[in-house]
This record gives sequence, structure tokens and C-alpha cells, in this order.
Amino acid sequence: MMVFWKARLVFLAVPKTGTQAYEAALGQQADIVMRHPTSVKHMSAQKFRRKFAPLLGPGTGKSLKTLAVIREPVDWLGSWYRYRRRPELNGHPNSTATLSFDDFVDGYLAEVQPAWANVGSQFRFVSNDRGHVITDHLFPYEDQVGLRGFLAQSLGFDVPPPPQVNRSPDRTPSRLSPELEDRLRRDHAADFDLHQAVTLGRPYSGPDT
Repeated sequence: MMVFWKARLVFLAVPKTGTQAYEAALGQQADIVMRHPTSVKHMSAQKFRRKFAPLLGPGTGKSLKTLAVIREPVDWLGSWYRYRRRPELNGHPNSTATLSFDDFVDGYLAEVQPAWANVGSQFRFVSNDRGHVITDHLFPYEDQVGLRGFLAQSLGFDVPPPPQVNRSPDRTPSRLSPELEDRLRRDHAADFDLHQAVTLGRPYSGPDT
């Protein structure tokens, strides 16, 4: 997570959406950069509003606008799956080295998720506990030009393409069986609806609106 005080902008770090690359590119210009621990680096919109913003001063939470990047859900899970296949995790409970992508998504859809499939939800990251999106600006991962343009306009300087960091060495596309994709789309409809709305530039509050 990065805070740009003059621009009144907070770049929330949704995992597996390229935010570490933007941290590498913009960290020197940010006034606050949360790098560790992971739970603070990847602080959700609700946690920021409730716990972090009040530490910056009265009324700060209302004056700072939040930004997050949303990735197509199957692609997002595929990135998690490949990242957790890296050799450094062999033998670790989070490793997916011995699993197929179908196995991984099946675990993600389980009522009690195995450690290797417990990766959260993009929709929950940008929403509150009532299921309403509370992040001010959302950009699709696929529109890097639009994201950099928004950052440049907000920060007042050109933002070049960020370096590629924290990428899995396994770049094999993750293909999901049609049956599991149907289940995923049904059980996590909010994630798919949010990504579609963001891609089309439409406002989206939540599945109950």
C-alpha cells in the first residue's frame, strides 16, 4: 500500500494485480509505503478506512481517495496457482506443486479452504462487511495504459511502465475445466460482476444493489 499525501491518493495493494511492480516504480515518490508485514502491505479498503486512516488525523479517511486494481477472476486465481508452484514452496502447506489448476480451484471453492487455496477475494478486498464497494477508483488489470494515465494525472508526473517483479517463473497458462468455471462463476459472481463493471467503466456497489 502506498499513500501519496499531496495527491490525497492511496494505492491499495490487491494481491496478484501487479501492485508490487508499481511500488518499485513509485515507492520513492510515495509519502508512506507499507511493505511489511503482508497483512499490512495488503491492507483491505475496509481495514484502511477503519484502522489506518484515523491514525493520520481526524477526517483524513474522508479526504483520501483509494485506488485498487481488479484482475479477471480466473486469471487472478491462475496467477496465485502458478506463484505457489515455485520451488521455494516445495513441502510448504501453501505449495501447489503437486496440484492441477482444477484441484486448486476446487479447494478454493471448498467450504473449508486448504491452506494452499486460501487466497481471499478481490471483491471482499475492495468492499465493506455489508458487501458494498467502498474503494473510490477501480481499474482493470488489463488496462495498464489507463491506470498509468490516471496515476500521472493524479500525481502530476509521467508514470512509465513499471518493472516486472514478483512474477512466477512458471508462465504456463492455467486452464480450468468448464464445470469448475461454471461453479466458480456462480459461487463468486460478485468478483466476476465487479471485474466486468470495472472493465466497462460502470459504477458497481455490490450484488444487492
